Amino acid sequence: MSRPQAVIIGVGDGLSAAIARDLARDHALTLAAWSGAKMQAVAQETSTQTVLLDAMDEVAVAGLFDALPTPPRVVVYNPSSRVRGPVAELSLEEVRRAVDVTAIGAFVVGKHAARRMLEADFVDDKRATILFIGASAGVKGFPLSAPFAMGKFAQRGLAESMARELHPQGIHVAWINIDGGILNPGREEPADHPGSMLRPEAIAQTYRHLIEQERSAWTNEVALRPWVERF
Repeated sequence: MSRPQAVIIGVGDGLSAAIARDLARDHALTLAAWSGAKMQAVAQETSTQTVLLDAMDEVAVAGLFDALPTPPRVVVYNPSSRVRGPVAELSLEEVRRAVDVTAIGAFVVGKHAARRMLEADFVDDKRATILFIGASAGVKGFPLSAPFAMGKFAQRGLAESMARELHPQGIHVAWINIDGGILNPGREEPADHPGSMLRPEAIAQTYRHLIEQERSAWTNEVALRPWVERF
């Protein structure tokens, strides 16, 4: 039997790469990103195909999903954008771009992923999953980071609405709050605070769990944080 299709939008060398390595074991994987350097390195490692994609270009996103030979079983949306600074000094165009990447791109991808998934017959063990990579900014706003909060709050609302609509139709939708710094390549934990950052491979294990969850107890939102963090 052919392997089920999976798509990761927004691929770099950190968390998305860890998710790609995991999914490539048993899925026919397509990687998509705005630029290709980091994505190509992941594609070489995982022997997967790649697409250069602007997630806000609906025609391009629709084309990516239409080109899949079968409806995808897994779709992961990773892109986000930050603009830091005092509210009184932020550029409207930069804020609009940041919110578009984080929230509007998530909507466009979610729309066309769901459109293709609804073509499948979700019975027995057949099901599909859409996962949005969130952040603590989608739960609480931080100073000098209003655009990121705007985008992540909107993305969280999108995911919750999609979950309520699509779960009864066999499509599992979840938003994952990455509530902490990720130990991506090039980053180091503070010497005086070991264990304080989340490891990409450990986060990817939660993504795998969500993909394989039994449908009688689907999760629509989960928070991940370092074990040493004080609540």
